[in-house]
Amino acid sequence: MSKDGTKGPRERGIELLSVTMAIVLWQLVADLVVNNKFILPSFTDVLFAFIKIIEGGILFTDLATSLLHFGIGILFALLVGIPIGVVMGWFKNVNHALDPLIEIIRPIPPLAWIPFAIVWFGLTHTSAGFVVFIGAVFPVIINTFDGFKSVPKFYVEAAKVLGCMSSGSLIRHVALPSAMPSIASGIRISMGVGWMCLVAAEMFGVSTTGLGYKIWWHYYLHQMDFVLVYMLILGFLGLFIDRLFRWYVNGHLLKWRAGVVV
Repeated sequence: MSKDGTKGPRERGIELLSVTMAIVLWQLVADLVVNNKFILPSFTDVLFAFIKIIEGGILFTDLATSLLHFGIGILFALLVGIPIGVVMGWFKNVNHALDPLIEIIRPIPPLAWIPFAIVWFGLTHTSAGFVVFIGAVFPVIINTFDGFKSVPKFYVEAAKVLGCMSSGSLIRHVALPSAMPSIASGIRISMGVGWMCLVAAEMFGVSTTGLGYKIWWHYYLHQMDFVLVYMLILGFLGLFIDRLFRWYVNGHLLKWRAGVVV
């Protein structure tokens, strides 16, 4: 691995070999051991199903729909979660006031909010985005709070000596940069949780389109090869989003941590 954290030919070769071996093992188990397309479709079954989906042209509509739901939820999770985490971590009285409320709501599974999502927003994109928001907002709040609580006190004292006296200035110039690694970790966790909530929301009736909805729809038709196609698309798309986020964060927001492998 290079100094900037990127993978070299050897590491990429190992990854490719690992994936290839998994595909070969999958094909052998499906054909020689299970031998039942409904229980476990083979790799070739899934490949042919993927080609049919591409030819049908509906995949791109489902992708756009799911990404829209995900984007709505994550956007509002950041707009709500980061400010709440900041004020809770910086002002003790706000923390005392909000902490009990958050700790009561946080353990409620996001899927439990699906009935209210449907009642409040109907079968709309906003409804699916709301379920994603519920799952994603709490990791953002908690990690932002932890990041602000972990700001070294001598950073604040040094800033005050240099003339940075107001809470707004201290938050902007001292606390926020110091807490950024924790905030970035919270956003990354929230995206993973939000992605899972997105699929569940679409599967259980919040949406009538999207990748999650198509998994449930093909299951009812007993087309398990198509189910696996959509599952793999979700996995690869989630991997791409995570890698893209890490590339942006490490290359821009946390560029000062160059040399640290995340």
